[in-house]
Amino acid sequence: MKPRDDIQLVRTIPERCRICYTCVRECPAKAIRVVHGQAEVIRERCIGCGNCVKVCSQRAKEIYSPIESVFNLLKRSEPCVALLAPSFPAEFTEFPPRKLCAILKRFGFSYVVEVGAGADLVSRAYRQLLTENPSRSYIATTCPAVVAYIERYFPQLIPFMAPIVSPMIAAARAVRRMYGKKLSIVFIGPCIAKKGEAQSEALNDEVTEVLTFSEMRQLLEIHFPEWKQVDAEQNFDPPIAGPGSLFPISRGLIQSASIPEDLTTDNVIVAEGRSDFVEAIREFDEGQCRPNLLEILACEGCIMGPGYSQKATLYRRRTYVSQYVRDKLKHIDWQLWRQQMALLAQINMSRQYIPYEQQTPEPTSLQIEEIMHSLGKFKPEDELNCGACGYDTCLEHAIAIYHGLAQTEMCLPFTIQRLRETIQNLAESNEKLEKTQETLMQAEKLASIGQLAAGIAHELNNPLGVVLMYAHLLLDEYGTEESLKEDLKMIATQADRCKRIVSGLLHFARQNKISIETTNIPKLLEHACKLVIIPSNIQLKIANHMRNPIAELDKEQITQVLTNLMTNAIQAMPNGGTLTLITEDASDEIYITVEDTGTGIPKENLSKIFEPFFTTKEMGKGAGMGLAITYGI
Repeated sequence: MKPRDDIQLVRTIPERCRICYTCVRECPAKAIRVVHGQAEVIRERCIGCGNCVKVCSQRAKEIYSPIESVFNLLKRSEPCVALLAPSFPAEFTEFPPRKLCAILKRFGFSYVVEVGAGADLVSRAYRQLLTENPSRSYIATTCPAVVAYIERYFPQLIPFMAPIVSPMIAAARAVRRMYGKKLSIVFIGPCIAKKGEAQSEALNDEVTEVLTFSEMRQLLEIHFPEWKQVDAEQNFDPPIAGPGSLFPISRGLIQSASIPEDLTTDNVIVAEGRSDFVEAIREFDEGQCRPNLLEILACEGCIMGPGYSQKATLYRRRTYVSQYVRDKLKHIDWQLWRQQMALLAQINMSRQYIPYEQQTPEPTSLQIEEIMHSLGKFKPEDELNCGACGYDTCLEHAIAIYHGLAQTEMCLPFTIQRLRETIQNLAESNEKLEKTQETLMQAEKLASIGQLAAGIAHELNNPLGVVLMYAHLLLDEYGTEESLKEDLKMIATQADRCKRIVSGLLHFARQNKISIETTNIPKLLEHACKLVIIPSNIQLKIANHMRNPIAELDKEQITQVLTNLMTNAIQAMPNGGTLTLITEDASDEIYITVEDTGTGIPKENLSKIFEPFFTTKEMGKGAGMGLAITYGI
């Protein structure tokens, strides 16, 4: 059953689709692929079962609707027949069936016929087929969605398909036999797949158009808004329906055809619903299930088709249909019904099936493994089979990815894991950015202070040198006088301190000038240790873990860094301790660590340790420039 090029039974409304994958999960034919964030129905693979329409809470699935085409048919001069599916009592529950017949005729239909009459003809054909071929196995073909599924995905089973038309086609042939060839025929029922069946190449347009119950209501509301006010009632036109009216209920074919069902021999097996009908076909193909008749319905009976206008439970709809059939069979003219069946006995009830293969080659185990790895699944326990992607197992999802029907992003656990990693990476990037911003702000601050320091140091250096020189001269000349000795010593000491501060300022201002040279790192550490006075109560340890002791660096500036750090470490251990220098290398980087066992730095001071002139030492013990210069270098 190849679809017409100009008809797509179901399509997605992009702006409504929320990518919940519910339709993917519910599609037995896997005819939905996710592309660019949209669930797209693949026309060639779609069997018209309508599961996606029923489960979509966003109403993002739209079915092909010939409402205006049907209205135009009614305006033409030739007769137009309404074929009413036997499940109609479960849809039009607000008024008697005979009133519905009157409404449709008032609207413009020349004849209103129950498809239950066609079901009677089909039941007789199945009974005859099974009686004449008791040893053969057949698949019932009353459901057009099942027929479309087998033609696409199990074409090797076509020889097992019962060569009998559906009740809709049987009713159409009966109507043409009774009322002539020049008719337009509109089927009204709960099935979307009937639209595809009506356009099948194998059936030659025997049914002109197909409306769902919901579409029939829309058509009446648009072009006949007063339809509910119609008071008249009329009988349905011949052929009249008999036991075939049970067809829409589970096992309706079995009962109406009076086919004996023996549970001990499994001569008849019934499978219904999305999962069961697919599994039944698969097991039939594998030879595990080969009854005389395998009756398969894509829905749980036609009463649960997707074309109803309102939601209702299976049992409520079954009750409506059962009650209608029970009342109907009480008042039926059986003699007239038998005469009618005899009159229609010569109708051709056969049909052919055209394979329309949509099978795709299966991926190799290596290809599956690669896809699984792309989904973050490396071990069997990584396969959660949670179904969030719309596929029952991770393996099915991987195969769908191979066929271009799915994407890796559909795997919810994998996407969540990637999202967590992205958030973590973003947090790390933000942290690095904050540190970089802090570094830039500190560098700008240091650069400004450096310019200021250079100017001040330059202006102070010469007069400070004079003060320092004369202070020492006075100390040498008058240092023996007790009344002047302490004062002169204070002047000389503080002048020396000022000189160290100015020297620090000059170092701070010149820290961007780098002189790179080849340096032996262990020897550099030994040289730096000689420049620092290490008290006797402090033990010095040097741990060299470098594989290559040679590095390119500015020896003077690194020496200054080391002496500043060691000086701070020594001052943090007034009661003694251990000073440890550790050297390590990795690829093109070296690491020099200065450790001490001192008192540590209070938490409230950590953010200030690189600020120029910040010191925790008592007056005269430090200028607060050591770590600022170190940071700048």
